[in-house]
Amino acid sequence: MDAASLVERKSLDHIENFQPGDTVTVNLRIVEGERQRIQAFQGNVISGKHRIAKAPLPGDTFMVRRVSYGVGVERIVPFHSPNVESVKVTRLGKVRRSRLYYLRGLTGRKARIKERR
Repeated sequence: MDAASLVERKSLDHIENFQPGDTVTVNLRIVEGERQRIQAFQGNVISGKHRIAKAPLPGDTFMVRRVSYGVGVERIVPFHSPNVESVKVTRLGKVRRSRLYYLRGLTGRKARIKERR
């Protein structure tokens, strides 16, 4: 018996199916004092995936990367965080690896990911 079978998996309806290489928009709830707002973070998924049929475990995360003003910004997002409002796929990417850490060293046209049709 393994630990994964002991933990109850919850379905995450607000998160669409995605895989590494896809461009996603993550809407996060930001709390500033007593005020709350929704902040969108759009970028490429460089690690982690989500399938509706197999819900992630409570400790699972995925990483989204984007380039902002010439600086690469990566954000690690937990699946089961109450601050994740929604995850929407905006573009499907065609890659052959599950972890795209090599994108950190690429810039310009070399860093592009082909679109899956």
